[in-house]
Amino acid sequence: MNRVMIFLATVFAGALLAACGGGDQPAPSAEQGATTETPVAVLTPDEKYSITGKPQGPVRIDYRIIGTPVVGQPVTVDLKVRSNVGDTPVTLSYGTNDSTAMTFYESQQRMVSLAFVDDERTARQQVTVVPAREGRLFLNVTAHMQTDTGSLQTVTAVPIQVGAAPRELQQNGVVTTDENGELIREMPASEN
Repeated sequence: MNRVMIFLATVFAGALLAACGGGDQPAPSAEQGATTETPVAVLTPDEKYSITGKPQGPVRIDYRIIGTPVVGQPVTVDLKVRSNVGDTPVTLSYGTNDSTAMTFYESQQRMVSLAFVDDERTARQQVTVVPAREGRLFLNVTAHMQTDTGSLQTVTAVPIQVGAAPRELQQNGVVTTDENGELIREMPASEN
C-alpha cells in the first residue's frame, strides 16, 4: 500500500512540476516550436514509458462562419470533421439551445451520416441557420460513431456572434471589500 501511495505522489508531483514549467529544461520559445501538449512520464516498477499529448475525443470538429451573421438572414457554418479513431463513419446531428434565438434553414437536414474517404480521415459538411436575434448564439454539433468497443461521441458548441450586441454576462454573488480593502465576491451558500 505504501508503494502505491509513494508512486501516486511521485506521478502527481511530476505532473504538477511539468504543468508549472519546473524542471531542468528551459521552456521552448515560439520559434523553437512550443506546443500546448505536455509530456507526462508514467513509471511502473518494471518499465518506464511516456505519453505525449492531451486526451482527445473520437472526433475533432473545426468550424468557420461564412459571411457576417445578420438577424433574419441565413448564415452558413462550414464544418471540418476529423476522426481520431479510424475510418468508421460518423453521424452528425445539429441543435440549438434556444429555438427562439436561432432556427435551421428550411432545407437543412438535422442529421447526416459522413464517411471518411481520404487518408487524413477528414470530411466536410455545411450547416445553414437563421439567427432570430442579436447576440452570441450557439449551434450544437454532436458527432456520434459506433465502434467495436462501443458508442463514442463528441459535442461541440459553435459560437455565432450576430450583430454588435454584447454577450450577456450574469454576475454571481456580490462584490464587497474585506477588512484590508481588497475586493472580494461574496457567494451565497447553496441550498441542498
